[in-house]
Amino acid sequence: MSRIGKLPIPIPDKVDVKVDGSTVSVKGPLGSMVQETRPEVMVKVEEKNILVERRDDSRECRAFHGLYRSLLSNMVIGVSVGFKRELDVVGVGYKTELKGNNIEFQLGYSHPISFPLPKSVKADVDTKANHITLTGYDKQELGQTAANIRSLRPPEPYKGKGVKYTEETIRRKAGKTAGK
Repeated sequence: MSRIGKLPIPIPDKVDVKVDGSTVSVKGPLGSMVQETRPEVMVKVEEKNILVERRDDSRECRAFHGLYRSLLSNMVIGVSVGFKRELDVVGVGYKTELKGNNIEFQLGYSHPISFPLPKSVKADVDTKANHITLTGYDKQELGQTAANIRSLRPPEPYKGKGVKYTEETIRRKAGKTAGK
């Protein structure tokens, strides 16, 4: 039995969960999300808990059992508490600025880069420290947005310049050594 799949998902007080056939909808103070499930798994709501059960013990059913339990758990946590991802912009002359629903970057290119944020993601930019805090209720969309921002100028291994996750450590390389 899946160790992750068999764990019940507790439902907080402010969160409303509805199961309609293969569609699970979760609504909370931060937003609402909908997830379609495959026929290999069954979702039940019992006494402030969500239970995910599988149809049989085939390899495919076991894989989907843990997957959908994790997806539903992320939905419940997202609409009740939310998720946060932090990035740092490191480099001389590199700047960030929040303009409406866009983040404006100066990353050493000949032009500024304007990055539009999705509707479910909010950003807080500290211009003095070049620190970006992304928050949202959809974990997948938040992570993809952070990855897209990082891909604008990934950190390089010699001086560490670029956009990096705050908790990320960059393996540094030694530069060229002098001739003879």
